[in-house]
Amino acid sequence: MPPHTSVTVRVFTQRFSSTPKGARLARLLAVQQLDDWGVPYSSEGSGNAAVIVAELASNAVAHGRVRGRDFELTLVLAGPTLRIAVSDARGERLPHVTGAPQLPETEAGRGLLLVAALASRWGVEPRQHIGKTVWAEYTLNETS
Repeated sequence: MPPHTSVTVRVFTQRFSSTPKGARLARLLAVQQLDDWGVPYSSEGSGNAAVIVAELASNAVAHGRVRGRDFELTLVLAGPTLRIAVSDARGERLPHVTGAPQLPETEAGRGLLLVAALASRWGVEPRQHIGKTVWAEYTLNETS
């Protein structure tokens, strides 16, 4: 019989206003929660998770906003895998990566490229009642 190994699963879920301030708050609370779970602020894992949360949250605000509806951030830490999920109310507006922006000095259009570069995988799925969830999985290393 193989030895029994258990993994503690930690979950954090919070709704935020679909505004730039809400997106900033999502990033700040995400790194606070990771620090509470033992992933220090100054670590590479915390920094990379902050970038992923910031990009997914800002996309939810910019492209998934429906007046009067919030977006939701969920973090799930299971072993070394951190799943970051951001849900919004616009199920018909699906994200996709089409490549680099046309102009190198353009600031917009790089968000999902960053997510794709940092995450081990990412995707989008419909929500049960309304909207969509964009998620990314990031593997924390031992020094994260």
